[in-house]
Amino acid sequence: AGIPFLPLTTTTFVSSPFVLHSIIPSKEFNMGFIKLKDLDLAGKRVLIRADLNVPVKDGKVTSDARIAASMPTIEHCAKAGAKVQVMSHRGRPKEGKKDEENSMQPIADDMSTKLGTEVPLIADYLDGGFDVANGQVVLFENVRFNEGEKKDCETLSKKYAALCDVFVMDAFGTAHRAQASTHGAGKFAPVACAGLLLSNELDNLAKALAEPARPMVAIVGGSKVSTKLTVLEALSERVDQLVVGGGIANTFLKAMGNNVGKSLCEDDLVDTAKALVEKMKERGADIPIATDVVCGKEFSETAEATLKASADVADDDMIFDIGPDSAKDLADIIAKAGTVIWNGPVGVFEFDQFGEGTKTVSMAIADSDCFSLAGGGDTIAAIQKYDIYDKVSYISTAGGAFLEYLEGKPLPAVVMLEEAAKK
Repeated sequence: AGIPFLPLTTTTFVSSPFVLHSIIPSKEFNMGFIKLKDLDLAGKRVLIRADLNVPVKDGKVTSDARIAASMPTIEHCAKAGAKVQVMSHRGRPKEGKKDEENSMQPIADDMSTKLGTEVPLIADYLDGGFDVANGQVVLFENVRFNEGEKKDCETLSKKYAALCDVFVMDAFGTAHRAQASTHGAGKFAPVACAGLLLSNELDNLAKALAEPARPMVAIVGGSKVSTKLTVLEALSERVDQLVVGGGIANTFLKAMGNNVGKSLCEDDLVDTAKALVEKMKERGADIPIATDVVCGKEFSETAEATLKASADVADDDMIFDIGPDSAKDLADIIAKAGTVIWNGPVGVFEFDQFGEGTKTVSMAIADSDCFSLAGGGDTIAAIQKYDIYDKVSYISTAGGAFLEYLEGKPLPAVVMLEEAAKK
C-alpha cells in the first residue's frame, strides 16, 4: 500500500568538503545528540515521538508515506527487544477533547499490516496501568487529545517522560514546534535520542544546503507568500533560480504588472515580491515569471480549464496552474540544475485539468541528474501521484520544519536533543 520506505540516498554531489553557509546554524550540522543506534534498548521502555499525521478517508490511510518513513525506527526498537510505545498527533482536534474523526485507529491498523502483528491502540495511557511486552509495539491515542500538549505543559511533559526509560524523537515534521510530546517529554526523560529518520533528515538537509552543486534551484509553492516569506528571502540569497508556484506565483505575477483576476493574491505583499525579483536580478539570479497560465472560473473538480497568456487574464478568472510554455521553461531550468530544493506544487494538481504544470516539474526532477531534495505534504502527494519517489534523491517527510530549517532557524526539538546529550 502506498509508497515503500522513502529513498534515503546520500548522493554525493561535490568532492570538496561541505562548507556551511549562514543559512544553516552550524550547531545543527555538528549535531551533538545521542543517536538511537548507540543505545542498548533490550527490556527498556522506549517512547517514540513519530510523525504519523497522514490523510485518512473512510477509516483507511490514503497516503502512508510518513508511516513508512517512521517504520525503520519502530522496527529497530522492536528487534532490539524494547517495549515500544509510539505517539503522534493527527489533524487539528480541539485540545483536551477526544473525537473519532482524529483517532489514531486507522494508523494503528496500517502499522499492524506493515509489522504483520497487531499494534494495539491505547486510549488512556498518561497514568500508565498497561503492559507492553519486550519486542511489542503499541500506539498511543492522538497526543493532541491531551490538555497542554501544544503549550509544552510541564505536567504533561513529565507524564510522557515517566512512561519511558528512553525517549526517541523521530518526528522531524514537528521538530520546529516546542510542544509537550516533541520537546518537553525529551527534556524530562532519563535519556533522549534522535531516531533514524530524524538523523537522516538532518544529514540530508545539511548536504543540500552545504556547498551545493550549481546551478541551485529552489521551487517554492503554496497558497500564500506571507507563510513562506522568510524562506523565500533566505533562499533568494542562495539560489540561482527561485521558482514560485501556486498562489504565491499570483502575487509575483501581479508585481510584474499582470491582472490576476479573482485569483488568490496578497496585494499587501506585491511590493515585497517586486523587491525580491530586483534583489535576485542584482546578483545575476532570477525568479522566472509565468508567461502563460491555466485559469478556471471556480475552484472545483469540474471547473473548465482555459489556457491564457499571463497578460490576458480576465477579471473573473482564477489562475490554477502554469501553462505549457512556462512549464517547459521550468523543465529546462531543472534539466541544467546541479541541486533542486522542492517545496510545494506549482498548481492545483489535485484536479487533473490543473495538474500539468506540477506533472511537468515532477518529471523534469525525475529525469534530472541533479541532487534533488523534496519536502512537505503536498510535495509528497505530487511525488506519489506521478510515481517518481525513487527518482528523487531525498524526500523529507516534513513541511514546516523543512521550511524553518531552510530559513536557518534553530529547531526546538533538535536543541532539546543537544541539551539532553549534555546530561
